[in-house]
Amino acid sequence: SQKLAVRAISRLQALPGGDVKLLCETVVGHVRELTGYDRVMVYRFHEDEHGEVVAESRRADLEPYLGLHYPATDVPQASRFLFKQNRVRMIADCHAAPVRVIQDPSLKQPLCLVGSTLRAPHGCHPQYMVNMGTIASLVLAVIINAGSEDSRVGGSPGMKLWGLVVCHHTSPRCIPFPLRYACEFLMQAFGLQQNMEIQLALQLSEKHILRTQTLLCDMLLRDSPTGIVTQSPSIMDLLKCDGAALYYHGMYYPLGVTPTEAQIRDIIKWLSACHGDSTGLSTDSLADAGYPGAAALGDAVCGMAVAYITASDYLFWFRSHTAKEIKWGGAKQ
Repeated sequence: SQKLAVRAISRLQALPGGDVKLLCETVVGHVRELTGYDRVMVYRFHEDEHGEVVAESRRADLEPYLGLHYPATDVPQASRFLFKQNRVRMIADCHAAPVRVIQDPSLKQPLCLVGSTLRAPHGCHPQYMVNMGTIASLVLAVIINAGSEDSRVGGSPGMKLWGLVVCHHTSPRCIPFPLRYACEFLMQAFGLQQNMEIQLALQLSEKHILRTQTLLCDMLLRDSPTGIVTQSPSIMDLLKCDGAALYYHGMYYPLGVTPTEAQIRDIIKWLSACHGDSTGLSTDSLADAGYPGAAALGDAVCGMAVAYITASDYLFWFRSHTAKEIKWGGAKQ
C-alpha cells in the first residue's frame, strides 16, 4: 500500500500546474484504486462553508453525485474541528450496534475517544448514510495552509480544512491501518499540491493586476484621465465586473453595463450624504447597502465598488445581479 501511495504521489506531482480539476480527478482515481471503495469523491468547502462534490470516481451503476452541493450543516463545525485533529475517519458498518465503554470510577477525567478509530459515529450519522444508500465510509481530511486570520479560529495554527475526500461503499468494508496510513500520506501530498495551486493562482492574479495598474497609471500621466475608460486596458480589467465608469469634472464616462447619467448623479448624492467621510464603498447589493434608488436600477446593476478620486470625482465598478442554479443533494423524501 505504501508503494502504491508513493506512486500516486509521484503522479500528482507530475501533473501540469493550473488545473485543479485534473488534480482532484486524479486523486479520486488513485484513492479508489488504493481502497476499493464503490465511490470516491472530492468534497470542497466554499467560502460560505457549504460543500460541493468537485470530482468523483464511482461504480458504473451508482447514481452520480458530481456537481451536487450540500449545506454547511451536513458537516458541523465540531466535526470540522475534529478532522483537523484526526484526519482519517472510518465507519466499517453503519448498521453495527455501538458497544458501551465502561469507565473505571477511579479515573479523574472523562475518557476521550476523539483520536480513536473505534469511536462510534454520532447517532444521526448512520441514518444519514442509510439515506444515501451507503453502508461503509472512509473520510480523509484535506488540510492546507491558512492565513493568520483562519488560524485563530480553533484547530491547528496556520491550518485550514480545505475539503474532504469521501469514500462510500454499499456493503460493510474495513480497511487495515497500513492502508489508512497510506491514504493519509497521499492526502498530505494532495494538500501540498492544493497549496501550490492556490499560490500560483494568486501570483498570476497579482501579476495581471500590477501590469494593468502600471498601464493605467501610464495613461493617466501621458493622456487625459478619460483614457482609463476609453482605451485598452481599461479599469474594467482590474477586477471581474460587468461595467465601470469615471465621473470626472462633472462629466460621465460609462463603460459596459452601467447606470444612466441621471442615476449615477443620484448615486453620488447618496454617497455624499451617507458615505461622505469615506474614501470608497464596496457592496454586493446596493439595496442591502440602503441605496433608495436600487429598485429602479433593476437586475442590470446590483453590486458596486466606488473609489473617491476627489470630493467630486469618482471611479465606479458595477456587477449585475447573477441568478445561479445550484443542485442540492440530500436524502430523498
